[in-house]
Amino acid sequence: MSSSDTRAEIEQQPDVWRATRRVVDAARAGVDRLLGAALPEHERTRIVLTGAGTSAYAGEVLAPELARVLKRPVEAIATTDIVTDPQAVTAGDRPVLLVSFARSGNSPESVAAAELIDQLAPAAHHLVITCDGSGRLARTFQGAANAAVVTLPAATNDRGFAMTSSFTSMVLAAWLCLAGEADVDALAAAAGTVLAHAGEIERTVTALRPDRIVYLGSGSLKGLAREAALKTLELTAGTTVALGESSLGFRHGPKAALTPGTLAVVFVSGDDYRRAYDLDLARELTAELGPGRVVLVDAGGTWPVPREPGLPDALWALPAVITAQLTALTCSLAAGLTPDNPFPGGEVNRVVQGVVIHPYGERRS
Repeated sequence: MSSSDTRAEIEQQPDVWRATRRVVDAARAGVDRLLGAALPEHERTRIVLTGAGTSAYAGEVLAPELARVLKRPVEAIATTDIVTDPQAVTAGDRPVLLVSFARSGNSPESVAAAELIDQLAPAAHHLVITCDGSGRLARTFQGAANAAVVTLPAATNDRGFAMTSSFTSMVLAAWLCLAGEADVDALAAAAGTVLAHAGEIERTVTALRPDRIVYLGSGSLKGLAREAALKTLELTAGTTVALGESSLGFRHGPKAALTPGTLAVVFVSGDDYRRAYDLDLARELTAELGPGRVVLVDAGGTWPVPREPGLPDALWALPAVITAQLTALTCSLAAGLTPDNPFPGGEVNRVVQGVVIHPYGERRS
């Protein structure tokens, strides 16, 4: 298979995670100042994780685990939803900590969502996690009294069409900012194990020639499943249909997507309770599709991803998503596409185009 920016950006993830840790360490004082102001003990600040597309899925991966760690509700709401219905976020007259994820920060919704929260919330604080310090979002909030901007290493600003190392690095940075420490070296080692088995993943996918792929997971791994599906849709220009859903939710309609040529990938939780539901569905799918068309992503699964005992699923998702990134890359190349630019006609763009931000009339007194 040919080399590309996309492949290089998948393979660089262990290194950029270590560099991300150093960036967050350097930004710690500013982040702690912001969090001290935004999350006082006596206030029930609404914590909202936001972004669009892959950046929105970063929030979906993090929200369940952060809620457990912070002992506060944490919500993942896409910028695309905030822009179209901002009062749904600011209802209840509560302060808001908006955590914005952005590869470039130049998508029209990125700044618009943050400005709407400033306009409508009684008090708003912003933690911006971006891969491009020169982007509009970073420039808007750099130096603002109610904000902290964490600009990740330049290598995380993926040049390829689809977000790969930018996604995992933003998830890691947010965890380090909001939850505290993580064993980044262990995560990098787990990613190295996945990358060492890249050839096996590519051979499996090539041999199966799936006409569609369903990704499944519970809790944080539902967000991971949605991101995994998006990678396949993006890199194959939609020629391989992909779906991401929760293990329990899949039976409630989305299971209709199954065909004899489907590849089912189950991200298996490290939590015993959630794991039971993941494995129940895996057994059901194996009976329907056959064992060769059902892949378990687990420490001892079909595609092994090492996991330290007690590791939160949101962190394990970082090396686990590499299996999906490699799958999408393989499908793209098999379709004769260029992964770095699967839409040469510009039908879909690296930075979204064509969005008109309409003025929002209601203002707080």
